[in-house]
Amino acid sequence: MGRSGIRQFWSFNRPVLALRALATVILLGFFTSSSYAQPDPAADPAFRRFLENLYPEAQAKGVSRATFDAAIRGLDKPDLTLPDLDLPGKSKTGSSGQAEFTRAPDKYLDKPYLEKLAAEGRQLLVRHRAALDRIEQEIGVDRYSVLAIWGRETAFGRHQLPHDSVRVLATLAYIGRRKELFRAELIAAMRMLEAGVPRSDMRSSWAGAVGLTQFMPSEYFIHAYDLDGDGKTDIFRSVPDALASAARQLQGKGWVRGETWGYEVIVPQTGDCAYEGPLQSRSIADWSKLGFLRAGGRAFTAKDLPLDAYLMSPAGGYGPSFLALENFKVIRKYNTSDLYALFVGHLADRIAGGGDFAGRWGGTGPQNTRVIEEIQERLKSKGYDVDKIDGKIGSNTRKVIGAYQRASRLKVDCWPSNTVLDHLKSADSAR
Repeated sequence: MGRSGIRQFWSFNRPVLALRALATVILLGFFTSSSYAQPDPAADPAFRRFLENLYPEAQAKGVSRATFDAAIRGLDKPDLTLPDLDLPGKSKTGSSGQAEFTRAPDKYLDKPYLEKLAAEGRQLLVRHRAALDRIEQEIGVDRYSVLAIWGRETAFGRHQLPHDSVRVLATLAYIGRRKELFRAELIAAMRMLEAGVPRSDMRSSWAGAVGLTQFMPSEYFIHAYDLDGDGKTDIFRSVPDALASAARQLQGKGWVRGETWGYEVIVPQTGDCAYEGPLQSRSIADWSKLGFLRAGGRAFTAKDLPLDAYLMSPAGGYGPSFLALENFKVIRKYNTSDLYALFVGHLADRIAGGGDFAGRWGGTGPQNTRVIEEIQERLKSKGYDVDKIDGKIGSNTRKVIGAYQRASRLKVDCWPSNTVLDHLKSADSAR
């Protein structure tokens, strides 16, 4: 049909089309007034007010009104599926949602997965040799540890991050257990948007960390590093930038150039979790005098002997023990978990050509945060030195459980089991 035909069609059918248009308007008006105009019944007006009231704080950090409005657009309710929330009627600890605090050590340190990552890591050593050379020279963190961070965090970029960072941080700033921390991270995420980072790049873990090596937004402005020299600090697609930025973060947290993270050890029969934790730190020479030997039949070197280390047994009596050096503590600052730091350190060793753990991991079962929290509360009420009630198994919790087991003439395995909880309950009910 030519142009004239189109004009004729429009002219001839104008009354019919007009009636159809009118009917469409009426129908749209009906649906708009009856359903679409109604507010979302699941929306949280208080959440929306909370976000809108953040603008002066964001503005003071350099976030424009346009960026702020775009950041909170569509955020009408918090994401209640996230872990670590402080909800009425629920425990304030709950599960952190992190595998480091919910999975059993033997499952977290899964041998086939570690072997797979190590094999990939050795290939990446070759592919990114130039960038890794520069990272070691300019920043001082070894290539194996940097690759291990990348492997642990996003499986060398394969892991699809499931969340929108801004939504996550907005929720955690509103009803998370650590509101002030995540409030600052939310503002930092808005600063990233202001700096030109696309919202589509801001995919995150449940805690709002972004990028190939998982940066919290505040860390981005401190440690992000443009290694590839393109004028941008792209931790989302540039492997050199992401690895250098991770190395900068480790450096900023106290990384000791040229030093390893720690050693697996054989614990003497007289040793258990009473020796565990940073407060019991001593030189490797002193650990040797106490009967602690390096696992695998190797001896500590003369260079090792003066190094300060502490005992760490992440599975209590059900797995290997380690002497953790300063760089282990630095890795823990990247993610505050013994299992995380051990995974990264061990993966780094494997990428460098090392083998499996000498000791074997027993089946402790999953970490039940409710059980751990109650054990911590009951031990604290009995006067034990529980540093915090957080539902997590750290060296202090293992040490205190071991002390209670010794005092109660129980098997000393330093592990927060239902057996320990039942004994505590019985002791409390007998009072």
